[in-house]
Amino acid sequence: MKVTKEKLDNYELALTIELEADKLAKAKKTACKNLANRYNFPGFRKGKAPQHIVEQQLGKEYVMEEAADILIQETASEALKEEGITPVTEMKPEVITNEEGKDFVFKVTFTPYPEVKLGEYKGLDIEKKVDEVTEDDVKKQLEVMRDHHATLIDADEDAVVEDGDFITLDFEGSIDGEPFEGGVGKSYPLTIGSGTFIPGFEEGLIGTKLNEERDINVTFPEDYHSQEFAGKDATFKCKVLSIKHRKLPELNEEFVKKVSKFETVEDFKADIKKNLEEAAKHRAEDKQHRDAIDKAAENITVDIPPVMIENRISQLINELSLQLQTRGMTFESYLQYTGYDMDHLRESYREGAEKDVRDDLMLEAVAKQENIEVDPKEVEYEIAVMAATYRVTPKQIVKILKENRQLSAITSNVRRRKAMQFIIDNMVKDETEEKKDTKAKNDSKSDKKDAKNTKVEDKKTDKTDDK
Repeated sequence: MKVTKEKLDNYELALTIELEADKLAKAKKTACKNLANRYNFPGFRKGKAPQHIVEQQLGKEYVMEEAADILIQETASEALKEEGITPVTEMKPEVITNEEGKDFVFKVTFTPYPEVKLGEYKGLDIEKKVDEVTEDDVKKQLEVMRDHHATLIDADEDAVVEDGDFITLDFEGSIDGEPFEGGVGKSYPLTIGSGTFIPGFEEGLIGTKLNEERDINVTFPEDYHSQEFAGKDATFKCKVLSIKHRKLPELNEEFVKKVSKFETVEDFKADIKKNLEEAAKHRAEDKQHRDAIDKAAENITVDIPPVMIENRISQLINELSLQLQTRGMTFESYLQYTGYDMDHLRESYREGAEKDVRDDLMLEAVAKQENIEVDPKEVEYEIAVMAATYRVTPKQIVKILKENRQLSAITSNVRRRKAMQFIIDNMVKDETEEKKDTKAKNDSKSDKKDAKNTKVEDKKTDKTDDK
């Protein structure tokens, strides 16, 4: 087999493959056997018609086309493997020479994976900035907890709506004086400040009296989920039917004992601060890890074929479709609900898709460089996690993945995640953290040693007492 490579425009590559004449003759025999099994020939049982009868009945040209298909299927993948090329798109075959007694020549055209030149990905020095937890942060968390345990009390008749109140109201919306679908509510429950409605609506109700009618003028956000209303001005005629104020519990020992295991307010505050500091540390670590992956991706040199971006967008839409299926919603219903068409939806995914492709190319290159492999059990575990997330069986997940041609993507996801962990594990360690870890280990060893010595002393004392 002789393979000749030719770079084409639009990131495509053409492989011209030449095979010896005897391979074509062998493929022709196989083609005749296959055709004898596929068609009925008068005077012969199925599969028993000899080669000359098959050629006579179906025509030599048809037989040679069948032989060409066999050779292309057998050798195209083999040629890719020999050349170390992975296609991004499906191969488009073209037969060049297909004549008896001559070498068989064909060409396949496709877009290959781009060459990735890795930059620095090991020993990355990424700053980990942990936000300081202040007394105000502790107070805010305490207020959240008090608010969570608040009680609702009926407001006085002359009360007005305040931020945080729970109200019920009637409303009717219109655009350019015309009512619109979904713009009407009766005895609708609403917490002021919850952000349930579009910006400006809840704020506009503040100061409204009980049973007072008020017009609220708002503008739908440009990125509103329904494109039909995005960016449009609307007026809502509202009437407040009831008002309930929120009464927060006092911050005292009684409250602390009710919501925690602590006895005093100070101990409770100290625990909240400790938890906030742990959360801040985890956020800092997560950001540091993300920054490390972003840095490693920035450091690669690659020319990404546009088709890879388009494929990634399609994959993201397939994943969205999968999520919708597990929730019992069709993709068409989702488009109708959001007001998107397919072109708009694809464009909304483009920026994220470009970053994803660059990250994936970097991670695949790292996995190859570091010989990172995936165990089948890791793939099974990944599918089991997906099944648990979507509350279906692993078999159902596999079925949906196969239908959407996404099963092989699971293995790739696991491999890339392992490459990601490799980059994180090989970052420059923070000396402060290392010192803390070393001190903690030394303190632990010291404590164990002291405990051991104490036991020895206790035994000596016991023996002395016995005497």
